[in-house]
Amino acid sequence: MMTILKPRSRKVSVRLSEEEYVALRRVCSLTSARSVSDVTREAVRAVVKDVNREDQLGRHLDEFRAGMKILERKVEQLEAKFATLKSADSQ
Repeated sequence: MMTILKPRSRKVSVRLSEEEYVALRRVCSLTSARSVSDVTREAVRAVVKDVNREDQLGRHLDEFRAGMKILERKVEQLEAKFATLKSADSQ
């Protein structure tokens, strides 16, 4: 008997068409998974991991955009100072 390291206490029920179930069984055979439940559990983990990764990417993108706005403002300030100095030199 195999020891379960993390006991599973939640159950999710999903209805599949015959074609979907056959495809899932095929994945089970191709990946040498123990059961359809194992394949399904791994698929759910992959989806959750991708969602979390997208959240992290979104946060990094937001931080990048904020940094770009700061740089844009600094460039505008430097342009204004440069224009002021250029104007003062012209007079």
